[in-house]
Amino acid sequence: MQNASSYFDVAQMTLYLFWIFFAGLIIHIRREDHREGFPLVSDLPGRVPLEETGMLVPKAKVFSLNDGTTVLAPRLEAPEAEPKAAPSASFPGAPLEPTGDPMIDGVGPASYAMRREIADVMWETGAPRIVPTRVDPSFQVAAEDPDPVGMDVLGCDGEVAGKVVDCWMDRSETVLRFVEVAVASNGRHVLLPATMMVISTSDRRGVKLRQIKVRSITAAQFANVPGLANPDQITRREEDRIYGYFAGGTLYATPDRTEPLL
Repeated sequence: MQNASSYFDVAQMTLYLFWIFFAGLIIHIRREDHREGFPLVSDLPGRVPLEETGMLVPKAKVFSLNDGTTVLAPRLEAPEAEPKAAPSASFPGAPLEPTGDPMIDGVGPASYAMRREIADVMWETGAPRIVPTRVDPSFQVAAEDPDPVGMDVLGCDGEVAGKVVDCWMDRSETVLRFVEVAVASNGRHVLLPATMMVISTSDRRGVKLRQIKVRSITAAQFANVPGLANPDQITRREEDRIYGYFAGGTLYATPDRTEPLL
């Protein structure tokens, strides 16, 4: 009596099973990665909803958040408004060129995520994570470091935009996140990200200074920095909008920045 395996190639069958498993794995991963990171509207002609294009969009899954709320992924809400920009070419995925004020419209490097309008909070207490020192005086700038309060803020054009009136500290990371600037042109109080500024305490000749220099935007553009709904608290979306505004200035603040280097 012959062994059944003489009619059966175990190695080949194992290979076929691996192919089937691997194909299923790829299909599963492609379905799952359509939950986030893909547009809700296709680039195909007619701008049809993505689920109508046969792109393996999975059924919505409910995710429970730490604050007790829930979200669905993929999201069921309507797509966001069309950006104020036009494709630079006719093929899908072509770069967008601004059609208005890109820094205000949130285009390109000035774009931002539509995060929830809630403050980021500390895990231990649930209190807002980023606050000015007037709200929590226990956080101050270290004595060894220059205190930005009272310093003039200069734009990339060398003009004075305003004066620092407070520091916003990250109580979870114990680090300076923003400085609050009283804008000279209109009196508004706006936030300047600490990562977008350079503190100068002296010039090349050794003369003492108390200045903050910003290379991304001009002094006049401080008047349009996105503001806060609550003067003592910043939401996640407000954070992104402010960072986007200053980041966008690195390309859009002056006309010459959008031109080629050569």
